[in-house]
Amino acid sequence: MSTLIHNGAIAAADKGLTTATSTETSNLMNGKHRPPKKHEQSLEDHRVHQQQHQQQDEQQQSTPQKQAAVSSSSSSSSSAMSADERKATRRSLVIVAGIFIASLATMCYVYAIFPELNAAEKQHLKIPRDIQDAKMLAKVLDRYKDMYYFEVMFGVVVAYVFLQTFAIPGSLFLSILLGFLYKFPIALFLICFCSALGATLCYTLSNLVGRRLIRHFWPKKTSEWSKHVEEYRDSLFNYMLFLRMTPILPNWFINLASPVIGVPVHTFALGTFCGVAPPSVIAIQAGKTLQKMTSSSDAFSWTSMGVLTVCACAALAPGLLKNKFKSKKKVA
Repeated sequence: MSTLIHNGAIAAADKGLTTATSTETSNLMNGKHRPPKKHEQSLEDHRVHQQQHQQQDEQQQSTPQKQAAVSSSSSSSSSAMSADERKATRRSLVIVAGIFIASLATMCYVYAIFPELNAAEKQHLKIPRDIQDAKMLAKVLDRYKDMYYFEVMFGVVVAYVFLQTFAIPGSLFLSILLGFLYKFPIALFLICFCSALGATLCYTLSNLVGRRLIRHFWPKKTSEWSKHVEEYRDSLFNYMLFLRMTPILPNWFINLASPVIGVPVHTFALGTFCGVAPPSVIAIQAGKTLQKMTSSSDAFSWTSMGVLTVCACAALAPGLLKNKFKSKKKVA
């Protein structure tokens, strides 16, 4: 009896095992069996890592090509820009050369229409380089001024504008000469007109070809003056008056650098015309005693320098007040 029971249990166990095995096999065949969740997640992470590695490899392979393409395009664009700049520079140089040739032709015309001079007088008919040249030229021009009034005036004006246009020293001696030849109102107007016209022409030439040269040779002065111009942007006319009355910056540098740092041409021209008036008064007064002068420094005494300083401070005062009010408003 016990034997039969034992054999039945074994048979039932075998049947259960067979049933479980068949069930698992059927599940596998039907696709119902799935691996454990942890194993499935690890497989998915592995696939993601492989995809990331593949993308990185593709990017590394394509990056040199992209960099080469970008560098080639940038180099081509830079070469195109340099070619355009070269064309613009050539065009500007042609314009400057044309202006210079036209100026020389005008000077030759003035010499041609001038009255006939003897050999002793001709050697003094030149742009004065020192006070002795100015004295001798004044004697020659004074002899012909009454008979050839406009010819003499036109010749001095053309020479003055020529010097101012091409930033050539010597305009101070011509200012003294005009003070010697003409009455005070006429001399003052001629000096202011010639200074404004010549400086504006110099401004134009600098705007055409001088930007890079100025930034290259005078980077410190240009950057410092740019800051001052921005500071006095709302009262730029007064600042131009101040610069023309004081020797802080030479006039030739003001003429060349103004277009580079953004000074408008109308403000520049008007500020020059009015700003040179006080120093011109001193030069005209010196011209009345030209034959007694021994050097150009005799024109400027301590009294005249004090008057110029007062005028310069008065011209700069409105700008200082505006900046002070602005700072107070910002604080408030």
